[in-house]
Amino acid sequence: MPIHFDMSRIENTKALYEAWWNGESDRDIVQMTIGGAYSDERSPKAPTLSQENCADFSIPPEDIIEAYDIALSKNEYLGAAYPYISFDCFGPGVLAAFCGGVLDNSSGRVWFFPPEHMTESTPLSELSIRYDPENRYVRRIKDLYAAGMKRWNGLVIMGMPDLGGVMDVVASMVTSERLLYSLIDEPDEVERLVLEAENAWYDAYFDLAEVLKPQNGFTDWNGLLSVAPAYVIQCDFCYMLGSDMFRRFVLPTLRRDTERLTHTIYHLDGVGELTHLDDVLSLERLAAVQWVYGTGKPKAAHWLDVYRKISAAGKRAMVIDGPEEYYAVAKEIKTPLYVRYWLPPEREDEAKRLISYSESR
Repeated sequence: MPIHFDMSRIENTKALYEAWWNGESDRDIVQMTIGGAYSDERSPKAPTLSQENCADFSIPPEDIIEAYDIALSKNEYLGAAYPYISFDCFGPGVLAAFCGGVLDNSSGRVWFFPPEHMTESTPLSELSIRYDPENRYVRRIKDLYAAGMKRWNGLVIMGMPDLGGVMDVVASMVTSERLLYSLIDEPDEVERLVLEAENAWYDAYFDLAEVLKPQNGFTDWNGLLSVAPAYVIQCDFCYMLGSDMFRRFVLPTLRRDTERLTHTIYHLDGVGELTHLDDVLSLERLAAVQWVYGTGKPKAAHWLDVYRKISAAGKRAMVIDGPEEYYAVAKEIKTPLYVRYWLPPEREDEAKRLISYSESR
């Protein structure tokens, strides 16, 4: 059973996203995937990728791609949905592993730790953060990309791995606790490491982007599609920083991100980051903000002032959680929004009503 999409639709879908990114359309981007809409009698030889199996290199890349082909062929793609694969299965902030950090998925979840030569007593001056294009995880991802290119020829958009925020990668390389102390005790060393991690980030991004170039499209774990280099930028570590430190150690990197990448959306993760929202919104070339209020916190309707502030700054917004959150924000905010949903076949009518609403508001 083939994937229920074609190249003309993928090109039309890219145009929708480009208009959204560029502020040339008032239309919301509604990614609506109906899972299990079709059957496929094929049996996969291997599982799809997960944090649990991402370090198992014994599985042939072709078998993994076949498993994705089977999974994607069962979906119906409505609105701005399209077939894609998120490579976030290698863990959030996998750049640390690309630079010699330790990737540990023995718990079934991926965690990153400092390189083996870095102990608590090793001076920061002895750490250098450099991207290794021959790293085993880099090679594995490239092999998977090559197998996907051969199979789909651009019909399925394969995403970037979750490289992580620059400061988050530094934290993985030295531990978060040590980095917090070092911001006070060794700020110059921290600035050096941040700059090295930033350079490594771009070395990794453009190395992988070159492999993905034939598919003429880029995406990442949040699913936004772009024909030019784009990414969801972030700094989860800044939850623990005050404004002065954010402006010194984080904001300059974010500004350069918005200048070096054609399209960017900021991942504002948790109420602790709200203190930095004004600084984030000051980034002139930033296109959008994804507000993640966090587990156990009130849903989107509680945070309308946050969405209003994002809108007033001329930025677009991604709304998380279910359709009810989208309706709550869409009724109050005129800025074009982005949402993505995976719904079962029995909710297809609901999905179509939401798409119709998004096109008329």
